[in-house]
Amino acid sequence: MKKNISILISLFLCSIITFSQEISQWRGPNRDGIYNETGLLKKWQELGPKLLWHFDELGDGHSSATVTSTAVYTAGTVNGNGVIFAFDLSGKLLWKTDYGKEWTESWDGVRSTPLYVDGKIYQMSGYGKVVCLNANDGKIIWTIDYMKDYGGKNIRWGVTENLLVDGDKLFCTTGGEEANVIALDRNTGKLIWKSKGKGEESAYCSPTLIKISSKKILVTMTANSIIGIEASNGNLLWSHEQTNQYSVHANTPIYKDGYLYCVSGYGKGGVMLKLSDDGSSVSEVWRSELQDTRMGGVVLVDGKLYGSGDKSRKWFVLDWKTGKELGSSDVLSKSGNIIFADGMLYCYSESGEVALAEPKVDGYNFISKFKVPFGKNPHWAHLVIKDKKLYVRHGASLMVYSIQSN
Repeated sequence: MKKNISILISLFLCSIITFSQEISQWRGPNRDGIYNETGLLKKWQELGPKLLWHFDELGDGHSSATVTSTAVYTAGTVNGNGVIFAFDLSGKLLWKTDYGKEWTESWDGVRSTPLYVDGKIYQMSGYGKVVCLNANDGKIIWTIDYMKDYGGKNIRWGVTENLLVDGDKLFCTTGGEEANVIALDRNTGKLIWKSKGKGEESAYCSPTLIKISSKKILVTMTANSIIGIEASNGNLLWSHEQTNQYSVHANTPIYKDGYLYCVSGYGKGGVMLKLSDDGSSVSEVWRSELQDTRMGGVVLVDGKLYGSGDKSRKWFVLDWKTGKELGSSDVLSKSGNIIFADGMLYCYSESGEVALAEPKVDGYNFISKFKVPFGKNPHWAHLVIKDKKLYVRHGASLMVYSIQSN
């Protein structure tokens, strides 16, 4: 009897290990800029929180940090090639792997952030090469070139997408006419399905996955449209027009309780869509040009959208239900990216300031800020929080700060 019980316990534990995935990805666990951390500082010293370590030889790039329970990954462009770097949590370089040609034609450097899933790293280059590596030693497991293999098209500033996984499916927006969006087997790189979508070029968007009724829906933005694709088979469920000056839609959509917010820069702004009960269609609820963040993302906190504007350079608060402006701030002189953790907003301005703010109903209560001390070129990489540490990327430099409260 005891032997049978031991066998059952072992089988149960194995099932937990088999069906759970450790994922570290773009903009946090749900790709919405919300980090589930507690015990963080509510105020910083004048020069910022304590700097634990930094590494300054990443090469050009705008890739954020990908942090797991044991390691830190990021990417940069060195001598024209993309390189993925792996560090332990104290900053010791574990390995680095060259995965081939990277973008050097304008605003040089790696565009995308590595995706970590169960011991594997996935990266997409600015030329449409997707590579899968062993996270332990950096050895390449498989690669595809979706420009050649699936008729993908490049775009003005190099294809940019922070890859998304669902189980064993890895999604890529190729921008081809026939294979506009594809799902690959993440273990082998083989095609699972291809979708025509709207047949438009990709638009620098990193998709999200939403669940409604019995469907999982991949939501992304292509050159002129917001599209919803059934994740299981690639069927296009719906589309909604979203256009701007350069066909740049670089922000991940935000979803909550049947409503979907998509926002674009260059003066376009955001649109709120309501999904039907079965997820097969959408209708427009409101639009606002105010919070037209170009690539900084937004966060939804207590029914309010926090994020910066592109044309106005202000930091806005909008009501989730109506799109009405509730307040704004110009404390930070430029727009930037934003995340949220433990009741506080973390803002990283394109001027190179990192600020800590309390979210208010009618604006931002900025409490502390510091100037990023290392790196050069644009401040475009998004902030990351993991295990009470703040990860800041600027050009060839990665800085790691302790934000643990005393």
